[in-house]
This record gives sequence, structure tokens and C-alpha cells, in this order.
Amino acid sequence: MSQWSQRKQGHIEAVLSGTVNARTVDAGFDGLRFEHCALPEVDLHDIDLSVGFLGKTLRRPFLISSMTGGHRDAAGINAVLAEAAQTLGIALGVGSQRVALSGGGFQGTDLSLRRIAPDAALYGNVGAGQLREYGADHMQRAVDMIGADALIIHLNPLQEALQANGDTRWSGLLARLEQVCTQLPVPVIVKEVGFGISGAVAKRLAGCGVAAVDVAGAGGTSWSAVEGWLSDDSQRAQMAEMYRDWGIPTATALRQVRAVLPDLPLIASGGIRHGLDAAKAIALGAQLVGQAGPLLRAAIDGIEPLLAHFAALEQGLRLACFATGSRDLAALRDAPRLDGTFMPAGPGQV
Repeated sequence: MSQWSQRKQGHIEAVLSGTVNARTVDAGFDGLRFEHCALPEVDLHDIDLSVGFLGKTLRRPFLISSMTGGHRDAAGINAVLAEAAQTLGIALGVGSQRVALSGGGFQGTDLSLRRIAPDAALYGNVGAGQLREYGADHMQRAVDMIGADALIIHLNPLQEALQANGDTRWSGLLARLEQVCTQLPVPVIVKEVGFGISGAVAKRLAGCGVAAVDVAGAGGTSWSAVEGWLSDDSQRAQMAEMYRDWGIPTATALRQVRAVLPDLPLIASGGIRHGLDAAKAIALGAQLVGQAGPLLRAAIDGIEPLLAHFAALEQGLRLACFATGSRDLAALRDAPRLDGTFMPAGPGQV
């Protein structure tokens, strides 16, 4: 097993341990309160949760966030995730395809996912650090190997800096990213891994042609804590623990990005606990809401626990729409809040 495959296995084990979440920072949704509507004038089951995103209509505004790839165990997990995506009409982002691109085998990221989920929105995934060694032709390979509708490029500088032999060469990557956005025939989504994307960074990303941003804020799984969990170097582990709660809370990142980029398609992930958090993320400007860790823990036990998890997530979101008198997600975005503010959707976003 390659060192990359071992690391990917370690990532799965760390998340499943339940000990690597942020501790003193949360995603920031508790401070937002909707104004209750005692006369909703809508039937609960008639509420429309569909959303258009990057040219595809999803039946529910959920993304299975990137988490598994590059290890033999990922194949079985991704098959369960793909089945759920197809059944529910939601989006699926695969884990890093670095191992597959380096010739280490597909490890759960091959065309079998597209056969399981022929209609789902399926997103490939490559780390920004790989843009130094791989050009647009390799990015196209990542898309082709799973029949992807878009390619996610993830940003993880702090995580890399906390790894033994991690890649800390991050100068010049924006220009390489722009080349990929220009040459790749599918949309490029850029995400963090749980430390958040600020409004200023999102503006630079949009300027180089990125089609959507996943703010992936702080408040859920801490990849600093994951690296500390994996480290056999006590000093490195202490440094990772120091940065366990680093980052921009998800709600803050959403506000920042939407303020400077009112029309950019956004995904909210990082510390989304339930359907009410999902509703609040949508009210703050997200089109899709992503989860990773909770879904991994459900998917380990098969498709039924995973579908049950999504049923609860959907019901929580649907109730928020009902209790604010929102017939669809566009109306939810404009629903009054007790602080008297709201963030209207940009044209054509929902």
C-alpha cells in the first residue's frame, strides 16, 4: 500500500473515531433565527426543495461532500454514497483522485460510480497542490474516470503544513488554477477542507473562472485534529491540536462571500448538524448544503442508515420552509429573520 493510500485510510479511521471535530468553534448558525409564520398558506408536503446547480436540477439541495478516495475501503463506501445520490437526486463529490492519477489504482473513483448513479450530479476531486505536477490533461482524466459533471479542486494549505512531508509550496497556484478553468470543458468548483474561504479569497477565485465555491468553514471535522490524530511526532501533534479550532465559521464565510459575490453559486459545508442548519445556510446564500463526517459514519453501515440520515435532514429543512411560509428555497432565502435582515438571492440562483 502506498503512503498516500495509508494516509487516506487513516483519514477515514480518524473521522470514524469521533474525536477530531472542532471543540471551541461552531459553524455559527445558532445566532440566526427565522421569524415564525403562524399562517404559512402552504402544505408541508407541497414544498419544493429542488434546486438548479451548474446546469443540473437536483431534487434536494444536498451534497455528499468529498471524503473517500485513494484507499481500497473507499470503493465500497463510495458505492453506497452513489446509490444514495441516485435515489435522492442529490450531488456526490468523490474523495481525492490523486492516487488514481498517479497510477495507484482507481480506489473507489471509477466509472462504476456513474453506472450506480447515472442521473446524479457527480463531482471529481483533486488537491490544489497537484496543479504543480498535473495540467489540464490530468484534470480531464480525473473527470473522465468517473464521468464527472464538474471538478472540485480542494484547498488545504494548513492541513498540508501539519502533515509530515506535506506540500507547503503554494505560490503561483492561482495562475495554474486559471489555466484549468479555461481549458477544462466542465465547471470547476473550489472548496476548502474545513477552515473556510473568505470573501476576499472567493473574489480571487471567481476572477480566474471558478464556477462555484464551497466555503467549507470551521465548525465540523477539523483536519488539523485529523493530522494530529495521525501523527507519531509529539511536537507535530501538539501543533495540530493548537490549530484544532482554526478557521472561519461556515455562517461567517457565507456572509462574506455572498456580500462580495452576490451571483456566484455557493455550497455550504462544515459543521452542518441538521436540517435547520441547512435552512439557515440557504438563507445566507448557499444553493447546496454539504455534509461529510456524519454521512461517512452512516454509510459504513449501508444504504438504509444513510437514507434515514437524509430523511431526517430533509424533514428538518422542510419544516423550516413550512414554519416560515416558504413554498420553495427561493422563498426561504427571502424569509424574514428576527434580526430584520435577509440576503436576497442573485438572479437565477435558485
